[in-house]
Amino acid sequence: MFIIIGYIVICGAVFGGYAMAGGHLGGLWQPLEVVMIFGGALGAFVVGNDSKALKATVKVLPTLFKGSKYNKALYMDLLALLFEILSKIRKEGMMAIENDIENPEASPVFSKYPKILADHHITEFITDYLRLMVSGNMDAFQVENLMDNEIETHHQEGHVPAHCISKLGDGLPAFGIVAAVMGVVHTMESLHLPPNELGVLIGHALVGTFLGILLAYGFVGPLAGLVEQKLEEGTKMFQTVKVTLLASLNGYAPAIAVEFGRKVLYSTERPGFAELEDHVKQAKGK
Repeated sequence: MFIIIGYIVICGAVFGGYAMAGGHLGGLWQPLEVVMIFGGALGAFVVGNDSKALKATVKVLPTLFKGSKYNKALYMDLLALLFEILSKIRKEGMMAIENDIENPEASPVFSKYPKILADHHITEFITDYLRLMVSGNMDAFQVENLMDNEIETHHQEGHVPAHCISKLGDGLPAFGIVAAVMGVVHTMESLHLPPNELGVLIGHALVGTFLGILLAYGFVGPLAGLVEQKLEEGTKMFQTVKVTLLASLNGYAPAIAVEFGRKVLYSTERPGFAELEDHVKQAKGK
């Protein structure tokens, strides 16, 4: 939603200012320039990335037009889920959660939190490390090191689409110049025309440079920044799980371990201590 609003503001400011200065908007409509710029940039995009990067970029684009799912309610569900699991371990022993982690979709604990189950990455992260805890063969230091490596790998994979989109945006001004040069070449071929017609051709050529820069910095470039922001939000989920489970491994009670995880969250999404406690009680009563 905010992307559309931003695009409207950009177009209103740029084209509106041009029209207010006496410019004719019809002169900016140059579909062949758009074909050259987008076609060249798309071709370079395909050449410069492998199939995995292309698929990842195409997959992430639709998600940019949706609001962020990483809100306070989601984090409260995550912390409540971790509290219930750790409490079950404390009361019944590590083996009590074996069925929960082997089949989380059928688990009475996980099923209370459909938003967490819907994210298979975070669900797999939780169950994998709970499985290691059940095995009892790794200490907290080893688990922490493994978690850090997995989170880093997840972050690197998530950064690929941002890098691809950023490179695409960087190339648009250059292809705008290519389109402008082609327009100048066409103008030089038409020197036999009257001066007023030559002026129109030169204007058409300059539109290529204008469009390349506008598309790069107004439309494509900001999308790369948005991908990175969403990646950071997703990484925060993994960090919360990491801190909570490590606190439990180090002997802290479930309530304290969850408090460790709560402190990791950004201040804009972090629930208060009493607020989280009430949410946990309500979730346990379901």
